[in-house]
Amino acid sequence: MAGLRLGPLLRQVDWETGTGATVWVEADRAGEAEVRCADGAGGTARTWQIAGHHYALIPVTGLRPDTETAYRVLLDGEQVWPLPDSPFPDSTIRTPAPGTDAPVRVAFGSCRWAAPPSDASHDPVGPDALDTLAQALASAPERPRPDVLVLLGDQVYADETSAETRRWLATRRDLSEPPGEQVADYEEYTRLYYESWLDPEVRWLLSTVPSCMIFDDHDVIDDWNTSEAWQRRMRATPWWRERILSGLMSYWVHQHLGNLSPTELAADPLYAQVRTAEDGTEALREFATRADADPSYTRWSYRRDFGRTRLLMVDTRAARVLEERRRAMLSEKEFAWVREQAMEGAGGTPGRPGQEGPGAFGGYDHLLLGTSLPWLLPHFVHDVEAWNASVCGGRRGGRWARIGEDLRQRGDLEHWAAFPESFDALTDTIAAVGGAPGAPATISVLSGDVHHAYVAAPDWSRWSSRPPRSQVRQLTCSPVHNSIYASIRLGFRFGWSAAGRALGRLFRRHGRVPGSRLTWHKTGGPWFGNQLMTLTLQGRSAHLRLDQARSDASGGAARLVTALETDWAG
Repeated sequence: MAGLRLGPLLRQVDWETGTGATVWVEADRAGEAEVRCADGAGGTARTWQIAGHHYALIPVTGLRPDTETAYRVLLDGEQVWPLPDSPFPDSTIRTPAPGTDAPVRVAFGSCRWAAPPSDASHDPVGPDALDTLAQALASAPERPRPDVLVLLGDQVYADETSAETRRWLATRRDLSEPPGEQVADYEEYTRLYYESWLDPEVRWLLSTVPSCMIFDDHDVIDDWNTSEAWQRRMRATPWWRERILSGLMSYWVHQHLGNLSPTELAADPLYAQVRTAEDGTEALREFATRADADPSYTRWSYRRDFGRTRLLMVDTRAARVLEERRRAMLSEKEFAWVREQAMEGAGGTPGRPGQEGPGAFGGYDHLLLGTSLPWLLPHFVHDVEAWNASVCGGRRGGRWARIGEDLRQRGDLEHWAAFPESFDALTDTIAAVGGAPGAPATISVLSGDVHHAYVAAPDWSRWSSRPPRSQVRQLTCSPVHNSIYASIRLGFRFGWSAAGRALGRLFRRHGRVPGSRLTWHKTGGPWFGNQLMTLTLQGRSAHLRLDQARSDASGGAARLVTALETDWAG
């Protein structure tokens, strides 16, 4: 009898028709995977093989709009989900009602170190926000459920393995040889996903709440693609080639494919090749090799529309151009795609048919830009990164360029501010979308990475004589589950302070960095802890809530405590 190794993950629900969905699974052998819904909807798919592992993306059809139905997963006709004696409610697929003004709830966060605590009664990094959300939803079915969970990077930590994973690695190879206690190949990557997604609460949550994902650095290695010098050094390392190829291959299987709609999957030549091959490993490996060599070879960024809310998930890692004289966060081709998707429907440009609604201009009411790295950072951090980009580019001579490169790699100076032309291009795009006639009510940049949460709003008075009509916010939320060191707390508090701004100006002056035309101010935070943000979007209004996972002083289950609630409208 075939068994379920991982999943199910409910990856997509069709918001255009409300009649379809996509479910991802890993089986322990080749076979037929099936989803059967209580209302008669369902779908089947044959598994396909990568490196001895068997996967399936099951298209579910025949769903009814504006309903919720429980579902089962079967392998070769035998039920494998729900698990026997599961303490959780049935996994369900909830469909939207297209054409209505129903709210869209988007929960988001990043940086989830998945290792369970060695002592079940005490987690040294605090309660996991995803676990806590799952417990809250399972115990209170009436609680509003997110329509989508947006995971903004560091879904797995290839470079920071748990004690249990290290013991397993030691059974495969000598950990005194590089890469030591970090993962080395595809099989070891699968271990990270098992550790993360077999967590009982998270497994149930991902089976019943659709998810969108994008990688950040730790999905491959800390500070992945920081600079040309960093990349050159890593490519000279004997173990790096297998690591980067395995990282991209496992990301394609576990995260990327589920981000794509059935239409996009049907048009994907690699997916077709893998599905029809006896073993798709070599085809996927060749794809990963070309993707690593040329950032314009493939596009990891993608678009999802939820009624009149548009999500653009932007790849800020693999799409980088690292040559020092033309550094860019995204390749020219990639950025053109992002701008095109953002502008479609802005300024009266028609969007897809059937999405018009009250007050519509043929586009969308809310734009979400998912970028793992924040666009608007604490002022001191932004200024230091802008200074570093300038000196590394040679503005202060060769000696300072060498010093700057060393500091860039040691200090993680590789956010949008470290790519000044890309920062300006993103700012221009946001201003163009927000300033178009009939612009969306809100534009929110969803980010993580920096292990704290905050809300920031730009001041457009220097950037343009015609500020955007849209309400624009930087919404940063991390970590979901990770350590918050005292140095992080002190550093980011200083980064937002008046003293930090003053010191940042000195750095800019030394680096001969032009004064920034865009200014911004923090409107909330910083908050530290394991946390998630939720945006509720309805009509032209937006509601933001920040929930933190807190341990119960009496020893009971962790709970979500709301640290912020705020509204704004376009």
